[in-house]
Amino acid sequence: MSLAVDGFKSSALLTQIDEHLKGLSDAERAEQVKKVKGIFQFNTGNGEMHKGVVAGKKPDITIDLKDDDFVALAEGKANGQKLFMSGKIKVKGAIMMATKLDSVLNAAKEKTGFKAKL
Repeated sequence: MSLAVDGFKSSALLTQIDEHLKGLSDAERAEQVKKVKGIFQFNTGNGEMHKGVVAGKKPDITIDLKDDDFVALAEGKANGQKLFMSGKIKVKGAIMMATKLDSVLNAAKEKTGFKAKL
């Protein structure tokens, strides 16, 4: 299933992350899973974007932010802590897992060309 959704800039970033993860060897993917150990749910945009859930599992952390803020964060043009403190990012669940997202985004940055500042 494609993660691309017309009109949402962040879907292109999520697609790039997905392609990066699919391109990893089993050992590399296992290492990424070991580092993060959790399920992230992103709610972006002013409307709704649905691409599914992990069957039978709830997200460990849910991150709500606008589409443009997610793109700016992933490109390194925005700081996650500042967005959080200003109320532009809302986090539910295991808030400390947000720091682990940085390792996923940075692992993908060479292939995708973006840089996260979380």
